[in-house]
Amino acid sequence: MKSPRSILITGASGGIGAALAESYAAPGTHLALGGRDPARLAAVAERCRARGATATETIVEVTDAAAVAAWVEATDRAAPLDLAIANAGIQGGQFGASRSERLEEAERVMRVNFIGACNTVHPVMAVMRPRGRGQIALIASLAGLRGLPYSPGYCASKAALKAYGEALRSWLQPEGVEVAVVLPGFVETRMSNAIRGPKPLMISAERAAHIIRRGLARGRRQIAFPFSLYLGMHLLRALPAGLADRLLRRVEVDVGPYE
Repeated sequence: MKSPRSILITGASGGIGAALAESYAAPGTHLALGGRDPARLAAVAERCRARGATATETIVEVTDAAAVAAWVEATDRAAPLDLAIANAGIQGGQFGASRSERLEEAERVMRVNFIGACNTVHPVMAVMRPRGRGQIALIASLAGLRGLPYSPGYCASKAALKAYGEALRSWLQPEGVEVAVVLPGFVETRMSNAIRGPKPLMISAERAAHIIRRGLARGRRQIAFPFSLYLGMHLLRALPAGLADRLLRRVEVDVGPYE
């Protein structure tokens, strides 16, 4: 697959989004970087420019559909998009003495992680479909394969994003627009630092970006890693529900607030 030259990334101020931006940064590449933290986003954009890329940073909240659409349309006018990566996301789950997840938190996680991705993808589709080309990547999670008791809303948001991406893939592929669903395991980021408990096979954000970029270049429709944890999640799903629930309850995890 031809290397993309115009790339839009949400959640680019840190973690996987920042690592992807820096991985793609090169002379002749235009990067449109969106995020909520002005200082961190500006620092990422500057590092991308130091690598020779043209980089613009935009402070955008993915739950604001009109703002996201305006940003996508302006980016595409400046440099027709080859690749859009819907990466913005927040953590959520049980924390504190109550060991409960608040309703408003579950709603917010779903708005950012799922609706935010929808808000990104729809205007991207609107510019890619008429051209009959382009690629969209949705950053879901291995947590979307099976609900985990310490993070119900987060798991639900990533499961929804996985199903959404699979549906888009079947719909858009005949029109020339490729869709990839990305299912990372534990990645060393500010968000993962909010999880206090076991984080098996955790990798760096830079390593995750390398795997994602390689998978997108190869036209992979699903990019799941690490493979052993992906396999483990499938084995967990294959167990009787009661047994799987008992095993998961043995794992002590606390999810702190994350912004």
